[in-house]
Amino acid sequence: MSVLFDNITEKDKTIALKDLIDDSTPRPSFFFLVVLSVLMAACGLIIGNTAVIIASMLIAPILSPILSLALGIVISDGNLISRSFFTLLKSSGYAIGLSAVVTWFLWNFTSSANFAYELNTEILSRIEPSIVYLLIAIIAGTATAFARIKPDLSETLPGTAIAVALVPPLATIGIGLATLRPDVISGALAMFVVNAIGIILAAMVMFSLMNLYTKKTVIAKSVVAADKELEKQKEKFEKKNGKHKKK
Repeated sequence: MSVLFDNITEKDKTIALKDLIDDSTPRPSFFFLVVLSVLMAACGLIIGNTAVIIASMLIAPILSPILSLALGIVISDGNLISRSFFTLLKSSGYAIGLSAVVTWFLWNFTSSANFAYELNTEILSRIEPSIVYLLIAIIAGTATAFARIKPDLSETLPGTAIAVALVPPLATIGIGLATLRPDVISGALAMFVVNAIGIILAAMVMFSLMNLYTKKTVIAKSVVAADKELEKQKEKFEKKNGKHKKK
């Protein structure tokens, strides 16, 4: 097994981990991409368009905080765990709320007049979790964690993002809320949890095998630096906003 990690240098690990921390930082740009991806996913689910749903998975950044959550568990870093969990929770809330609003406005304008009761196959496939989906999530999570640290495999990340399919279940929860379908809400929530658990478990195994615990100091410094940069951006925005209000 170690042969898989022989050509991953300490420098590669450091760069990859810093990038992961940066990508999982709850910046406005992060949530902007969440908004775009869930809007696209909700529209794709409503009209039953697979291509649109796949496109929404490609721009979704929610995978990053899930990976950083797994990393935090592996290195026993409470700050990284809480930071990642907060980002994931907040982005999930945005995704569900926006999907519900979009559905509330659009479902009467789709080709099916009884959309709330006659669910299309794209929505139905997101509310029926099974052990197979858990297996898929574990496989995709393993591939994602491995490709994330191994620099020459970065081009495979879009494919793994499609496989884990995190945004469509969140968008489906919003659809269930807007159409008052408890079965849709519970099924899609279960699907999201299954996917998230599978990814976290797989990433924990891969990060442990890569011996990333030795990078705990680097990770902690990266978190502090990313949070400081985020705080500076907030202060800059508040000052700029305050000047406009005074004028």
